[in-house]
Amino acid sequence: MMQGEHMKRDPLLSEPLLLDGSSQDSAYGDSNRQTASPLKENERIAPSNEAGSEIVNGRMASSGSDQHRAPYETSNLTVSYEKLPVSIPVSVKNATSRPLLHEDEDNEIVSQTGDSGDKALDRRGRQRGSSRVYADEGEAFTVTVPQISPFKSNITADSDLCTEQEEKKKLPPLCECLAYLIHLAVFGILGVLTRYFLQKLFGPSVVGVTSDGSILYLDLPSNMVGSFLMGWLGVVFKGNISRFSDQLATGLSTGYLGSLTTFSGWNQKMLDLSVNGHWVLAVLGFVVGLILAAGSISFGVETAKGFGWLLKRVKRGFGIKTSKINKYNCNLVVLLVLVLMWAGLWTTSGILEKKEFKDGGSGAQLWLACFVGPVGVWVRWWLARLNGQGLGRTGRWNWFPFGTLIANVSAACMMAALSTVKKAVNTTDCDTVATGLQFGLMGCLSTVSTLMAEYNALRNSSHPWRAYAYVAVTIGVSFGLGTLIYSVPVWIKGYT
Repeated sequence: MMQGEHMKRDPLLSEPLLLDGSSQDSAYGDSNRQTASPLKENERIAPSNEAGSEIVNGRMASSGSDQHRAPYETSNLTVSYEKLPVSIPVSVKNATSRPLLHEDEDNEIVSQTGDSGDKALDRRGRQRGSSRVYADEGEAFTVTVPQISPFKSNITADSDLCTEQEEKKKLPPLCECLAYLIHLAVFGILGVLTRYFLQKLFGPSVVGVTSDGSILYLDLPSNMVGSFLMGWLGVVFKGNISRFSDQLATGLSTGYLGSLTTFSGWNQKMLDLSVNGHWVLAVLGFVVGLILAAGSISFGVETAKGFGWLLKRVKRGFGIKTSKINKYNCNLVVLLVLVLMWAGLWTTSGILEKKEFKDGGSGAQLWLACFVGPVGVWVRWWLARLNGQGLGRTGRWNWFPFGTLIANVSAACMMAALSTVKKAVNTTDCDTVATGLQFGLMGCLSTVSTLMAEYNALRNSSHPWRAYAYVAVTIGVSFGLGTLIYSVPVWIKGYT
């Protein structure tokens, strides 16, 4: 070994790595080994992976993929390697002693826990490169790595559900985008129907636990149930579902659970309390709602982990092996079923809405909500591309889920504006249309389940204060703008 070269051990290799990433017995020969130089472009060997990660100083650093990381198994695992160009235009003095920032790993976990949006489609279509700025004792340098498509896997395992030939079968980009939209639409409508059922079940007409005039608002049960299920389907088992179908995982977490829960409805109920002078109840409503929702997702995560452990023990005890299935054909069948469901749900909603609109009432509001709900889910899914991106070219504050924040705040503001319109117009038709839009479009645009998933991930990161800052900003901005849009006009005009 030449003097000045530093030995590092890559966790995926049995051989130590040099600073430039090549192994001691590199297949490229000794001529490819170079000492670190801030004035040259180095080449290093990095394991290509589905998440489009990059290797910096022998450790894995994420480049912002929306694919969920699954634990690698040591049996029957084949890893392919490729050279990745690394451009270091700024001084990298003492870079060999710089540990990888754990903050990047925390930010990637938070980004993957919540909604990831359509970023995967962008990577597939454009194959864009990614750049990230790192800091070492006050000196910054940029590492640029070409983006690796998550749809072209370089890691194959014989124990997966499908064979390598089946993995090569992929839908065209346009068809895949339509598949995502259909999954989101169907599961979004199902989320709206479930939220309506829970409102009626726990509301004053049946159980009587929740009401409009208390801190136990009408959407509290749906927010708790959705947060609990997010611990199962959106945190613990989302990776397992994604290995079968990314569209199904997105439909369940972003579509169903995101529409089952609603932040805008929660914020509006607290505005209704404050506009009547019940400020203490409004504050308590936010505190109690946050505690119950956060407790629900924590309970969901723990029970899902326990169920997963029990399932592994049962499979190991009875010698049950996972059988291979044709994922491509199964996904096509699921997509066909969902297309038929979507057509049936939209047709039924349109017919019933036309029939009951003149009479008004909750039925007409529900069917209108089912008709417009998918639009809110699609917008929230598109905004989720902002999660994990940060601000500016350097990605500052990339730990903050700006996509979810914009979705929740904008939905809360539109919910408040529609409530003001209902007060001002005060007709049956206006009330039906406005309430239907609030329950469907605004209810699906905002989400508590994703908010709680990101809150839980931030709370378990190396900077737990960020979780409380994130929730405080979301609630504070939404309630403050809602007060200006809704409460102030009610006080000035004297609406009852």
